[in-house]
Amino acid sequence: MDDRQIEILVNSFWPMLEAGIRFTIPLAIFSFIIGLILAVLTALARLSGVKILDFIARFYIWIIRGTPLIVQLAIIFYGLPTIGIELDPFPAALIGFSLSVGAYGSEIVRAAIQSIHKGQWEAAYSLGMTRGQALRRIILPQAARVSLPPLSNSFISLVKDTSLAGTVTYVELFRKSQEIVATTYEYLLVYSEAAVIYLIFTSILSFFQNKLEKRLGRSSAD
Repeated sequence: MDDRQIEILVNSFWPMLEAGIRFTIPLAIFSFIIGLILAVLTALARLSGVKILDFIARFYIWIIRGTPLIVQLAIIFYGLPTIGIELDPFPAALIGFSLSVGAYGSEIVRAAIQSIHKGQWEAAYSLGMTRGQALRRIILPQAARVSLPPLSNSFISLVKDTSLAGTVTYVELFRKSQEIVATTYEYLLVYSEAAVIYLIFTSILSFFQNKLEKRLGRSSAD
């Protein structure tokens, strides 16, 4: 590695790290929060026993899971303006990622709810609770614990998937690396550095995920 490459590494590290902290992580967090709300609502619709709600939920999951995320982002950012709906890069990316999290997360949440023993429902009903009260007070708290590991993995994957936001001109970490490559032509060097930064982010998140799972494991054992 020559002096020029070392200089490029040093000069490009902070702009990419800053883009990751200021844009990549917030996009992932907000998308995950909104997507998780969608996931719970979609899962409840699937389990409601109401045919129209079940159909809408299934159709939504079918569309999102059956088409590439990059195509969905392109439709939202480039396609919607043709019918008069124009969105800035951040809300366009936010909508796309939230819909994706909601569709995939709904299956995790639904499976977690179904894993709760029927006796929990019966115990709640015997205490005079309605179905809604049983869900809020008994079922969902237990389902949240069951769904934590796969949902945590989904969030970590989402952090990596935000690299697709560059396709809608949102200047996150990977988009910043592309801008640097456009001026330095050091493709392998800069993209490898971007990969290292993503690895740092995901390693930190995995560390906290393991800590949280261990804490929940201890509390459930108690």
